[in-house]
Amino acid sequence: MTGEAAFFDLDKTLISLSSTLAFSRPFYERGLISRAAMLRGLFAQAVFQRAGAGQLQMGRIRSQASRLCRGWPVEGVREIVRDNLETIIVPHLYDEARALVAEHHAAGRDVIVVSASGHEVVDPIGALLGADTVIATQMMVADGLYTGDVAFYAFGEAKAAKIHELAAGRGYDLADCYAYSDSITDLPMLTAVGHPAAVNPDRALRREAVRRGWPILVFTAEPYRQAGGAARPAGGTPSPGAEPPVHGM
Repeated sequence: MTGEAAFFDLDKTLISLSSTLAFSRPFYERGLISRAAMLRGLFAQAVFQRAGAGQLQMGRIRSQASRLCRGWPVEGVREIVRDNLETIIVPHLYDEARALVAEHHAAGRDVIVVSASGHEVVDPIGALLGADTVIATQMMVADGLYTGDVAFYAFGEAKAAKIHELAAGRGYDLADCYAYSDSITDLPMLTAVGHPAAVNPDRALRREAVRRGWPILVFTAEPYRQAGGAARPAGGTPSPGAEPPVHGM
């Protein structure tokens, strides 16, 4: 067991889109949502990719997803995600993120994906990346169907609490751990570790990263667009006082 870990947010950190909204079309094709709901999901995805999602938007996505999924079969959702992973998610995985995950693994660190999306979506993406563990939202289930209630919402302070809980159980020294996110809503997760970095940060997180001297990374390369990408600081130079994203590798 290693004493170090790297914690990665998922949306706009490891992938360029919202994993919660990514499966709107196959959900529609399988009869789980209406055409109107699919179109709303596609529109929300376009907004998210352009501007990200703050706390208010995330709350709306959570409430809408909870309401929509009431009565859905859990295994059916898992099957849809599994069947569409290669076509929907893989083309949007950042090459730089893959490289960074590989660097942390090579250094002997555990890699943990931490996302507000549900386990049914995050688990297979984590497996695809070779993550050691996933922290994700847990929906309540009865008789194999979603009830529409949330058992655990992996967002904001709750992410940080889970990270502290995991660190206590696995013996991670959080001062030696790393964390990566694009959103100011993940500030509790980033401040929980000794080596935080902002990836494709929203405006508020960029300001905070500059103020604290954190590295700011820009991931742009996606598979089939640009091969062999590597994590790089914004503007080609590190932020003031910043260290390389994976120090000592």
